[in-house]
Amino acid sequence: MSLYTDPKACAAELLCDRYARDALAYRIVGTDLEATDITYGHLREESEKFAAALADLGVGPGDRVATLMGKSLEYLVALVGIWRLGAVHVPIFTAFAPAGVSFRLIRSQAKVVVCDESQQKKLLPGDDMPADGGWKIVTTASERAGIPGSLRFSELMAAHAPGRTAARLGGDAPIIQIYTSGTTGTPKGVLVPTKALAGFRAYAEFGLGLRPDDLYWCAADPGWAYGLYFGILGSLTTGTPSLLLTAGFDAASTFEVLSRYGVTNFAAAPTVYRAMRAFEGPRSKITKLRHASSAGEPLTPEVNLWAGDALGVAVHDHYGQTEAGMLINNHHHPDLAAPLKPGSMGVPLPGWSALVLKEAEDVPAPDGELGRVAIELKDSPLAWFNGYIDDAQKSAEKFAGNGRWYLTGDAGRRDDEGYYHFSSRDDDVIIMAGYRIGPFEIESIVVTHPAVSECAVIAVPDTTRGEVLECFVVLRSGEKPSAQTVKSIQDWVKTRYAAHAYPRQVHFVDSLPKTPSGKVQRFVLRQRRRDELGTLATGTR
Repeated sequence: MSLYTDPKACAAELLCDRYARDALAYRIVGTDLEATDITYGHLREESEKFAAALADLGVGPGDRVATLMGKSLEYLVALVGIWRLGAVHVPIFTAFAPAGVSFRLIRSQAKVVVCDESQQKKLLPGDDMPADGGWKIVTTASERAGIPGSLRFSELMAAHAPGRTAARLGGDAPIIQIYTSGTTGTPKGVLVPTKALAGFRAYAEFGLGLRPDDLYWCAADPGWAYGLYFGILGSLTTGTPSLLLTAGFDAASTFEVLSRYGVTNFAAAPTVYRAMRAFEGPRSKITKLRHASSAGEPLTPEVNLWAGDALGVAVHDHYGQTEAGMLINNHHHPDLAAPLKPGSMGVPLPGWSALVLKEAEDVPAPDGELGRVAIELKDSPLAWFNGYIDDAQKSAEKFAGNGRWYLTGDAGRRDDEGYYHFSSRDDDVIIMAGYRIGPFEIESIVVTHPAVSECAVIAVPDTTRGEVLECFVVLRSGEKPSAQTVKSIQDWVKTRYAAHAYPRQVHFVDSLPKTPSGKVQRFVLRQRRRDELGTLATGTR
C-alpha cells in the first residue's frame, strides 16, 4: 500500500518504468487478427516522446487531457504519456455522440483531446460542439485526413525525443477524471488518485487471479471504468502480459482470438458472454483458458449453464463501481477461491469491508434481509473516493453514519455464509403487496427460458398492489411473439421463483435500452411504460 501512497509516488514508474525493458506489455491484435508485441521498453520511450509533445502544447501537471480513441498502440502511448507528465486523463467512450463528448470536454476543462481519425468529425463545431472550446485537437489521422486546426499524432511523435523525466506527484495526485455512466441521472465526475492503483492491483491479483505467466484479455472498452481500471491499469499494475484487440466486438472473432493466442485469463461484460452463447456459427476450440470473469452488470445464470462446455471454465461474477473499483467478487486466487453460488456476486475483496444496511435505517440488516449494500470505511484501507466533482449534494448522498459508510446505491442481501447477492439499483426495487422484489432476481429466471435472449423487469403502478411486475423480452432467433409464449414465460417464473412474482404483462421488443457500456436502463422502460399508461388512462390514444 505504501508504494502507492508515498508522497513521491510516480504513476509512470508504477505502471511502466519499473518493469524490465524487454518484458512483454501488450500483444496488440489488429482487425486482421494478426498480432504485434509491445515491450515495456518501447512503451516507455514512446510515452516519453508524447509527454514531451504535450508539454510543448502547454500541458502541465494537473491539466486535463481527454482521449476519444479506440484500442491501439497510440492509445496506450497517450495514456502513459499523460501520466508521465503528471496530467489527468479524461476517458471518452467512442460510442458517444457529440453532445456526450462535449459534456465531458467542457466539464473537465480539457486542454487537449486526442482522437482517432474515425472520431474526429465529432469534434467539428455544431449544435452540440462549441467552436471555441479552448482545447487543442491531436488526431491519429493522416496528413490529408485531419480536420482543420488539428495536430498530427505522428508528427508530434517524430518531433520529440525520449528521455523526459516522469513527474512524482504522490499518492493523492489525480490520474483520471472519469464520469459515471448516467444510468440513474446526469453523469457525475469522479477523480481517481494514484493511490487507487493499490485497489486495482488487489483486484487484478485476487479477483482475476492474474499470474506472471498469463496472457490476460479484458474485452471491456477502456472508455468506461472497468475497461480502463482493469483492462489497462490492472495489467500495468501487475506487469502481466495483456492482449488488446483493436477491432470491435464480434463473437466469432472472440472465439478465434481466445483460441489462436492461448488467452489464459479473460474478462468481459455479461453481454459478451451472452452474445457468444447465442453464436451459432463455427467456433474455434478454446483449450488454455484458466479463468473467466464478468463485471459491469449482474451475471445471469444461463451463462454458466453454457460456459463449462464452451469455455472449459465457469464464469465468475464480480461487482464494483466507478467510484471504488471492484468490491465484491467470486475470487479466482487459489487462496480465496470458493464454490460459486448461482446469482451471487461473491464476497468482499481483501482491503474492503462490506455490509448490508437496513432500507430506512442506518444500522446493519440481518443476513437474508434485502437492504442497501454499503462499505465500512474504517475497515477498508483501499477506499479512495471522497465525493463527486462540484456536486456536494450527490456526494453527501453517497455516505451515511456521519461518514462511516459508503453507500453503493445498490440493493442486495448477504446470506448466512457471507455471500452477497445483488438485487437492483436502489430505485429499481419493486414493492408489490408488501413484498420487496429485486428485478434482477426475476430477470435471472426469465433469461433461462428457452425462448428468451434478454429481458428487463420493471415496476408499473397498480391500484391494488401498489406496483406489479412487467417484463420486456428480446426473443432468441427463430422465436415468434405469441400469447402462448407470454403464458409460458409467466408460468416459468411462477414455478421457478414464486407464484406472486410473475410478470403481469410481457412486452416483446427488438432490443433493450442500454448505456454505451451495455447496462440496461430500466428507468427508460419505466418512464416509457408510465407514459403509455397515462395516455391510455386519459383516453387520448
